[in-house]
Amino acid sequence: MPLSDAQLRSLKPANRPVKLSDGGGLHVLVTPQGSRLWRLAYRFAGKQKLLALGAYPAVALGDARSRRDEAKRQLAKGLDPSTEARRDKQAKSASLANTFEIIAAEFLAKTKREGKADATLAKKQWLIGIALPDLGKRPIGEISAADVLLPLRKVEAAGNYETARRLRAVIGQVFRYAIATSKAANDPTFGLRGALVAPRVTHRAAQTTWSAFTALLRAIWGYDGSPATRAALKLMALLYPRPGELRQAEWLEFDLDVGIWTIPAVRTKMRREHRKPLSAAAVEILRDLRNHTGNRRLAFPSLHSAERPMSENTLNAALRRLGYSGDEATAHGFRATASTLLNESRRWSPDAIEVELGHVGADEVRRAYHRAVYWDERVKMAEWWAGSLESVRKSQ
Repeated sequence: MPLSDAQLRSLKPANRPVKLSDGGGLHVLVTPQGSRLWRLAYRFAGKQKLLALGAYPAVALGDARSRRDEAKRQLAKGLDPSTEARRDKQAKSASLANTFEIIAAEFLAKTKREGKADATLAKKQWLIGIALPDLGKRPIGEISAADVLLPLRKVEAAGNYETARRLRAVIGQVFRYAIATSKAANDPTFGLRGALVAPRVTHRAAQTTWSAFTALLRAIWGYDGSPATRAALKLMALLYPRPGELRQAEWLEFDLDVGIWTIPAVRTKMRREHRKPLSAAAVEILRDLRNHTGNRRLAFPSLHSAERPMSENTLNAALRRLGYSGDEATAHGFRATASTLLNESRRWSPDAIEVELGHVGADEVRRAYHRAVYWDERVKMAEWWAGSLESVRKSQ
């Protein structure tokens, strides 16, 4: 006869275990200590087996019957309920162990092993830290798009739309790592691409006409700051690298006799070595600078520590002292200036300009082709660019 809740509540322990049947192999075992344990007796592969379904009243009568029925469905499919229960338990334990915080830490460790720049790592870590209060302790496989939207909306509410966009991207990277390591099944950030407020794009200030650039060049060549800052500003104009590539440059990277600057992969945005031809004017500036900092590892050390590079603020502050506001000129803006004016000259292949800027795509064959074919053109372009800068700077 099936059991009732009233009967279950009135059960008293005896000197020995007592078993009461509910039907279909489901029964409750009353122990001498007073526990009321649900058990399911069944046969699988010709063997008698017993499956624990929990304890009453934590597992109510209706729940125990539902678990019995599910076990019967598994048996009908040729599955052993005990094996399936063990797998479910292991999966749940793994899920609880694979929280967003743990997987994010693994992702950051992997990113560090890949040799990403310290600044890149710090930014990713900072962004992930924003998400941890809402997502950190959650099993990553259970996090939904709605869950991810919670920290994103908080950032948006503060008006930080670009940060929200970057946060969504980094959370997506964590999820894609989890998918690749079989710890998650999908990336919930994919469906959030249209959910965030699009930040207004603001381009870095740059002088993109010869007349405006000429005025800036004359100001730079007349600057009376420290030798390293003077040299850095001139080389930004002549070589138009990313500011961090120049500021952190070491003397061993420059071959002034051959006229080549080899920027190591660890410091380039594309994470591959980038070789830049040095014009005669650039070599002259570097030779002069070597009289001031050549006895140090860094070519452009900080004024406060020889072991630290000058900051980007140093270059931008120098431009401010020259009378240029942040809306008129920035250290990074020299790249836009060179790209615009070199392309407008129509003297050089657009691909050669892109290679010189370090913008070549990821395809290995295409990269090798660009390096081999455009080097001679880039050498000529470097001299032409340096000559053009000198010509307009000295023109009346």
